[in-house]
Amino acid sequence: QVQLVESGGGSVQAGGSLRLSCAASRYIPGYMGWFRQAPGKEREGVTSIDSDGITSYVDSVKGRFTISKDNANNTLYLQMNSLKLEDTAMYYCAAGGSLALSLSPYYYSYWGQGTQVTVSS
Repeated sequence: QVQLVESGGGSVQAGGSLRLSCAASRYIPGYMGWFRQAPGKEREGVTSIDSDGITSYVDSVKGRFTISKDNANNTLYLQMNSLKLEDTAMYYCAAGGSLALSLSPYYYSYWGQGTQVTVSS
């Protein structure tokens, strides 16, 4: 059974940085990504990465967030810099994506439990 475990969330002031990690229990073919969901809002795709390291980002985080992965350790990362109040959300790791670099949660088969990111002024 596949498990994805996120870590690294927390509370930070606006302008600060956080690094999220997602450890997979085994190699999962397909695309991986980070999604977020704020209270009362739909889950939003933040970024995705393929096996060659090609990435896609939602416009609101371009230039501030960076996705990366360690294939040897089946770990996905999200470096978040210049955090804004609107980045506050539960962040989820996803894997097994079937559509190239998609930011739609529909195309991902495996999900972590989420890690909370709270940005304050």
